[in-house]
Amino acid sequence: MTIKSICLISGLALAAAVPALAQSNDATYCNALSSEYQRYMSTNASGRHTHDQSAAARIAMDKCKANDYSGIPVLEQELRNAKLELPSRG
Repeated sequence: MTIKSICLISGLALAAAVPALAQSNDATYCNALSSEYQRYMSTNASGRHTHDQSAAARIAMDKCKANDYSGIPVLEQELRNAKLELPSRG
């Protein structure tokens, strides 16, 4: 096996691993956004809900659970609208 073929095989293996890593990061980030949004929506000390959940956010969280990360921008915007800091994406 030549060095050229070893480099090609290594490059292909790395290319295959990158999407899986990105998907894993998206899953972690989507779950963090969902958790932060749920915390925002939770009841206050008096037991009353302080905010109404948007249908778009509910759909975005359902998408996260189904490994569809297209709802990430929706959750980010909902948290920004609430003046909350976004979780780290790293």
